Amino acid sequence: MPEMAAAAPPVRAGPDVGVVAAMAARGAEAEALFEAHTAAELRAVERRLRASIEQKREELRQMVGERYRDLIEAADTIAEMRRSAERLLGAVRGLQRGGGGGTARPGPAGTVRPPAQQSFYGAAAQLKLLLEVPEQVWGAVEGGRYLPAARLHLLGAHLRRQLQLDTPRARSSPILARFPILLRQESKALLRCRTGSDQAVAEALCAIMLLEDSSPRQALADFLLARKMAIQQLLNQPHHGAGIKAQVCSLMELLTTTLYQAHALFYTVPEGMAPDPALPCGLLFSTLESTTGQNPAGRGGVLEEDLKLSSWFKYLPESVVEFQPALRTLAHPISQEYLRETLQQWINMCSDDIRSGVRTLLVFVKSMKGLAGIRDAVWELLSSESSSRNWEAVCRRLLDRPVSFWEELLQQLFLDRLQTLTKEGFDSISSSSKQLLAVALQELEVKGSSGALSKQIQLEHNVALFLWSESPGDLPGDAAWVSVGQRGPFARSGLAMKAQALTPCVQSFCSTLDSRLKARLEDVLSYLPKDGSVPKEPPRSAFDRFSDAGTVQGLLRERCVSCTQHLLGCVQEQLLSAQSQLQAPGDAKLNAVLFMARLCQALPELCPHLQRCVLGQAESAPKEPRSAKKLGKGKAQEVSPELAKWQEVKAELLQQSLLAYQLWSSAVTKGLVESFTHTLLLDTAGSVLATATNWDEIEIQEETESGSSVTSKIRLPVQPSWHVQCLLFSLCQELNRVGGHTLPKVTLQELLRSCMAEVLAAYEKLVEQKQEKRPDSFPLTQSRALQLLYDLRYLSIILTAKSEDTKPSRIKQDSGIDKVIDFLEGHIDPFDLDVFTPHLNSNLNRLVQRTSVLFGLLTGTEHQYTSRGSAPNSQELHNILPLASSQIRFGLLPLSMSSSRKSKATATSTERVQGQAAAAVLPREDEVARPGSLFRQLITDDEDAAAPSLFKLGWLSGMTK
Repeated sequence: MPEMAAAAPPVRAGPDVGVVAAMAARGAEAEALFEAHTAAELRAVERRLRASIEQKREELRQMVGERYRDLIEAADTIAEMRRSAERLLGAVRGLQRGGGGGTARPGPAGTVRPPAQQSFYGAAAQLKLLLEVPEQVWGAVEGGRYLPAARLHLLGAHLRRQLQLDTPRARSSPILARFPILLRQESKALLRCRTGSDQAVAEALCAIMLLEDSSPRQALADFLLARKMAIQQLLNQPHHGAGIKAQVCSLMELLTTTLYQAHALFYTVPEGMAPDPALPCGLLFSTLESTTGQNPAGRGGVLEEDLKLSSWFKYLPESVVEFQPALRTLAHPISQEYLRETLQQWINMCSDDIRSGVRTLLVFVKSMKGLAGIRDAVWELLSSESSSRNWEAVCRRLLDRPVSFWEELLQQLFLDRLQTLTKEGFDSISSSSKQLLAVALQELEVKGSSGALSKQIQLEHNVALFLWSESPGDLPGDAAWVSVGQRGPFARSGLAMKAQALTPCVQSFCSTLDSRLKARLEDVLSYLPKDGSVPKEPPRSAFDRFSDAGTVQGLLRERCVSCTQHLLGCVQEQLLSAQSQLQAPGDAKLNAVLFMARLCQALPELCPHLQRCVLGQAESAPKEPRSAKKLGKGKAQEVSPELAKWQEVKAELLQQSLLAYQLWSSAVTKGLVESFTHTLLLDTAGSVLATATNWDEIEIQEETESGSSVTSKIRLPVQPSWHVQCLLFSLCQELNRVGGHTLPKVTLQELLRSCMAEVLAAYEKLVEQKQEKRPDSFPLTQSRALQLLYDLRYLSIILTAKSEDTKPSRIKQDSGIDKVIDFLEGHIDPFDLDVFTPHLNSNLNRLVQRTSVLFGLLTGTEHQYTSRGSAPNSQELHNILPLASSQIRFGLLPLSMSSSRKSKATATSTERVQGQAAAAVLPREDEVARPGSLFRQLITDDEDAAAPSLFKLGWLSGMTK
């Protein structure tokens, strides 16, 4: 290579040196590759290089191919432009030559042509026009100008007849045969469009009439048929979510637009009436007149202006230039009766399709809020200015009646869907509540140790544990500075729940049910007026949106009551199944029964949305009327049907609660009295001694026959027998375990009544046993008869049910008790009975007073036993609670013993008793500040009457709410 480089010419030395250097560099790179890599690696490098080369080659081919096509197109365009330019230049030169020659000839002689040549030029011009007509027609069709297209098509047919080209062979041409059909299809497609203007629709109908040579009645039928097809097309569209609202609104818009356009196109003003400028009509007939040349404004032919500028236009004959299409028959106006009947039939025919289609669409609306949205959208559409302007006048002219498509077509469909949604919603609430109740009862009926049960179930088994345990939610965080009146209606503290013995399980059930009722109520209220009262619609309102508010509220009330009754049916079914399985206290079934009793009792209060669903109101429910007892006779307050239904629901819930409590009280009474009866009927000396209690020794003075007094001692019972105390204490324990302070008074009275009846039956068995006088029976001694008499009288006082309107002094004693008392008194010496009776009564009264707190749930707080012979400030030796004598900071605690002012004579007669009791009980002056002074004040402070209750203080009452 050096020799070749030296032999080369000097001019090419530079480039050759660069090429050689590049090749040397590539050779060095190749040598370096062979030195650094193995054969396998070199083959891999070779494969990569070959693949890269092929890829670049393919990209180059694609790029060249694309550019080549563009290049060919550009070359063709350039060639076409060149040919056009050459033709244009040739034409210009011809004009120049013709213009120059014309100036040389005489003017008049050059323009005269012979008739044969004139006829030839006319035929040539018509042929030229016939060739131009298809392009003009298609341009008009593409521009949506169907009437000019139809007129041009008819002009072409006229030209074929003029030129005698309308041969059978030409008539059989598929293009000529199909063209009117295509034009009619495009025109009818415009008729189906709800956004087309009145003028466009009129022109489309005129085009169809000219092509088919039809009458206005046929045009009306075509118009209504096209609109019916448009309705079916709207109903068959896919619907997803918000598209349903658009479809329903499009239907309403299409219906209203159809009536408006039917009036504007086909209605004609009767003779003798002046037309209303605000209500234009007869547009179809005026357009048809201008098209056929009957109107002078429509004369001038059908040719476009651009054709009139052509050089051959002047050779067209007059019949072609002034051509106007015509109908074979006259277009008579449509009578009002025929128009009314036809439109009414069309509305009836479309109504069935719309109802079935909209009903299918509404299936996909899953909430009443969605229904309200569709209704409001329809209302806004029909109430808009474009849809409501002169609507009543148009309906009167066309149908001779007012038309409301909402009321005639949609309102009932919406109500049916709303009813279905309400039924499905409350059925779901009913099924979920039934399932929730079954789960709760299953958990409550589980038997196991306290450690194996959850905390809530333990509290449900023993409500006292719930009442007397502290929890973080007992007081709200703002209890110190926010009063009860400033809190919301749903703000309930833990103390309020405990005061009403509403256990966590009951709260959880009611909270779940109330949340579901709230969601359902909010969904229904979205369909109703916002403020609960029907607002006044604006003057241009198409329809009253809330005319069916009462129906919706009644439907809500009906379904809610049905849901409540279904829940009550489930509770009743559970109670019936548990009734035959209830056993002694402590049975797990009793916990389930008590849960259902508390649940039915708490539902009206812990489920405020239940009341709102029944009343059908969004805001707080109205206050219930006061009872007739408070209003007085003749002042009964009228109750609304909604409130009466709510009171009926509350009564059913209370009745079911009382039934559950009755089952519980029967089981408790049966179990406790069985043990009492067993102990009472034990007829052995050991059992008598085992139940014996303390007797008191009393000194009495008796006057002998000689007039001297003799002091003697008698022994009388001061305490009931152990089994009596155990019975009463067990009853109180059971009451405390279930939250006895919240038990209905009817249940408590029934419990006392049934317990007393069982106790009396036990004593009657004892009487029967003693009357048999079996030899192995233990004799009824006077001491035991006294104790039994004392027990029975004590039990009759404690267990006698006291109603609110019955005073304790008027309570009639049962005849069965009298028989047992007579039997027991028959075993006591009559002389001793006369001596024992006053002291026995005194011991009995003192015992009742002492145990009134211990057995307070049984005796009640309204009618406590009080001695009629003692003053309220008397202090007996054996009083239980020490009383305070100094003024205290807080108000007095409410006591069960009622106080009344006595006369000074009564107070004076008790001074001796006070003097005896003061030495033993009343504190000295230096003991005023000792604990217990609070209670001493209740007796010693005679002038402090009607002191404010502790729980009436503002800050404490705020804590307990």
